[in-house]
Amino acid sequence: MSEKLIAIDRAFSVLSKEKGMNYAFLAYVAEDGVMLSPNRLPVVGKNKIKTLFSGDDSDTDFTWEPLHADVAKSGELGYTYGTYNIISGGITERGTYVSVWKKDPAGNWKFVLDSGNEGLGDQ
Repeated sequence: MSEKLIAIDRAFSVLSKEKGMNYAFLAYVAEDGVMLSPNRLPVVGKNKIKTLFSGDDSDTDFTWEPLHADVAKSGELGYTYGTYNIISGGITERGTYVSVWKKDPAGNWKFVLDSGNEGLGDQ
């Protein structure tokens, strides 16, 4: 089950590369999803996250690689974590992330919590 969640997280990253960060995040966020970002209050709910991701992302290349996943025995809740790269305006930022995933009523995995931590540098 963990391998399937890693594959879903990778597909999320591929969608970000192919169709843009904004499109991908809105495709994979749960209706009650939460985004945690440095120096700001949590952004709660898909509608508010849609506002967060409403800007022009055409100059942004945001991809990530999950390093680990685990899924609860019930098969309905899991998490992934890994590293990310953002290239925007010629500047590259590397960091780590964690996403908490939950199956929606249709059985599709959506993230309910996402947070990133910048600062990997050249490690």
